[in-house]
Amino acid sequence: MNGSNSIRAGSRKRYALALVLGLMSLAGASGCSRFYKSKVTVPPLLAPLKEAAPGELIEVINRLAQVRSLRGKIDIQFLDTSFAQCGVTEKYRTAEGDVILQRDGQIYLVINGPFSVKIAEMASDGERFRVAVLKGDDKWLRFLKGTNTASYQRIDSGAEVDCGKGDQKKTAQMQQRAASAFSGLRPQHFTDALLVRPVTPGTNLVYVRSEAFAEDTDTRPNAKRGARVVRGYYQLDELAPDGEGRARLLRRFWFDRYGEIALARLQTFGARGELTTDVIYRNPKTFGETTKYTLPADIEITRPQDRYSLRISYQVPEAVKVDQPWPSEVFVLENKSNLPEVDLDAKKQ
Repeated sequence: MNGSNSIRAGSRKRYALALVLGLMSLAGASGCSRFYKSKVTVPPLLAPLKEAAPGELIEVINRLAQVRSLRGKIDIQFLDTSFAQCGVTEKYRTAEGDVILQRDGQIYLVINGPFSVKIAEMASDGERFRVAVLKGDDKWLRFLKGTNTASYQRIDSGAEVDCGKGDQKKTAQMQQRAASAFSGLRPQHFTDALLVRPVTPGTNLVYVRSEAFAEDTDTRPNAKRGARVVRGYYQLDELAPDGEGRARLLRRFWFDRYGEIALARLQTFGARGELTTDVIYRNPKTFGETTKYTLPADIEITRPQDRYSLRISYQVPEAVKVDQPWPSEVFVLENKSNLPEVDLDAKKQ
């Protein structure tokens, strides 16, 4: 009896051992499939990264802010992003322009279509602006007047976006929004982007430096088409006191750290912390006949709240007139075409 019990006990032990070994082998097989190593290509980090103290970053901004005036020919492309939520961006043909910029906040810009036909003119004396829309549907031919520091609701901005396909209503709505966005262009959006405002020492503003990384297209001369890289940046936040223990973000500067420290991006924010303007700077070139200034030749301005973007490129940077003084009357636009006038300040009231 004891012998048979011993045999059965031994059998159970062998069975249990076999079961454990089997489970271990299954676990091992599962582990191998779960933790199997494979090579994955990831964008490399552009290195080495330059180091810079907050004071050095401020010096980069203020070197750019030494430019007193610019006049040159530009290519300008307008993108309406009203239908971005539908996966559509309305892209317009590149037009030529002639721009005069002068501190503080003065601008005259003319946008030309084919055969040098004027599409629009805009000007600002630094306090008030005027915009003349000269081509397009009769509904949008107008002469707008307003104040630089005022905030205006975008014309016809309250309509809901219809993402239906093959719908004439959608086409008409897109055209309406495009015209609305074009009439919503403001001269000060150009001046603050193309002539960066300096950082003024001795104010009550606070500046905070931080580090950031972002994936981007590899723009190096020998880069393969479609190659991606990770760029290292410094961010410099400009903060204003906003009550006890609080601060409000005004501007955020991005500095590319690969090669030389250079301003790559500028973001401005509203009173509620909303992103109002996002400017990207590319392709630094020597401007003017001298080698005094190296400035970005390609600038992309995005206005998220107004749902449009502008891409601006200087045609011949070395031919741009730099620091030439311009009389104040250059920046006052008259309604010579007798367009219907719209006073945005009176309309707002």
